[in-house]
Amino acid sequence: MKYFDENTTLWDITSSYPETIPVFVSNGFPLMQHEKQREKFAKSITLETALMLKQLDVETFSKLLREAIEQDDSSVDVTLANTEKFVGGEGLSVVGLLPCPVRIPLLERFNGFVKQYSSTSGVEVNHELKAASMGLEWVENNIRGVTDASDLPDLFISAGFDMFFDEKMIGKFKRQGVFKDTTTLKKFNTLFDGLDLKDPAGHYAMIGVVPAVFLVNRDELDGREIPRTWEDIMKPEFENRVSLPVGDFDLFNGILLNIHKHYGEQGVTKLGRSLLQSMHPSQMVKSDRLKTKKPIVTIMPYFFTKVVKEGGPMAAVWPEDGAIISPIFMLAKKQKIETLQPVVDFFASVEVGKILSHSGLFPSVHPELDNHISSDNKFMWLGWDYIYSNDISALITKCEALFNEATGK
Repeated sequence: MKYFDENTTLWDITSSYPETIPVFVSNGFPLMQHEKQREKFAKSITLETALMLKQLDVETFSKLLREAIEQDDSSVDVTLANTEKFVGGEGLSVVGLLPCPVRIPLLERFNGFVKQYSSTSGVEVNHELKAASMGLEWVENNIRGVTDASDLPDLFISAGFDMFFDEKMIGKFKRQGVFKDTTTLKKFNTLFDGLDLKDPAGHYAMIGVVPAVFLVNRDELDGREIPRTWEDIMKPEFENRVSLPVGDFDLFNGILLNIHKHYGEQGVTKLGRSLLQSMHPSQMVKSDRLKTKKPIVTIMPYFFTKVVKEGGPMAAVWPEDGAIISPIFMLAKKQKIETLQPVVDFFASVEVGKILSHSGLFPSVHPELDNHISSDNKFMWLGWDYIYSNDISALITKCEALFNEATGK
């Protein structure tokens, strides 16, 4: 059944299906929870326009809305607004950001797990897992100003390097030995053979990755060779002709760090010169429809290449030197591990791995899964030696400055 389309107003959607209101609220539209404010602006804005303003993917967000409409009342709490802090007792708190394409199915499974675990153990699990599009600021608000590890949430989950390695945020607690990787996987998926994704220091657990690949508009090549490597992207012939996911901080900063590692400051500068414009992946896959300033190459999460229309000018290219990966990390507090271990086991399970890999095209590290990606496709991983020998947060700031200077910002 078709409940709405891209041209349906937010007012019509929420009036017909009030159960969609929490989806809007929890994904960056806080005014939607107030009826008077919703009536004031929602009648004049379509779903497509609203999502474009928030840089959210129409197809993915529409799926969330449809699932909210079709779900039973007892299934997913899409707001997950319970942020009460437990004081003492056996309560656990779980905080994080989940990639939009897999958030709803992950929450469905997690809510089911929490209900069963709490009923059998007596341990309440207070969780707030937002969409990644909400940005890191929301997670940072849970830890900003915290000086005592006991006041931290018990488990964090998110992609990228930004927060977990910032000495003003999670980094200082990592140095204090607050976190411990207690996942029980003896080896990772063979897709990642040779990458050494497991943290040798035993702090960070990794459950999956977000790969960055190329989408090439063949109609715009104009005699140029299709770029096959990251070095190709930085060639003079692609200056001012590449679209990058600048607003997707987790992935974009992973790209900057890897370019800096392999090509130095000069590489970051060249990447900046290649930038034509920043686009959300949902816009990137339709960039061939632009009248002017069409990028030749767009760099995007692998997930979005699957919505490219077959037979069109857009061709997905997996970089021969490897798709740069943004890791999906999990950090668990060591002092709570006795009661927290079942939660850790849930997120490290083959069940969650299947959702990440098969629903979101975010390859899982679980060894029992088929990620449906050819073993010929390589990955580019920053590496733990590089991570632990650099101040990652400071390096991100430096790389961003170099990149912005090259773009003229």
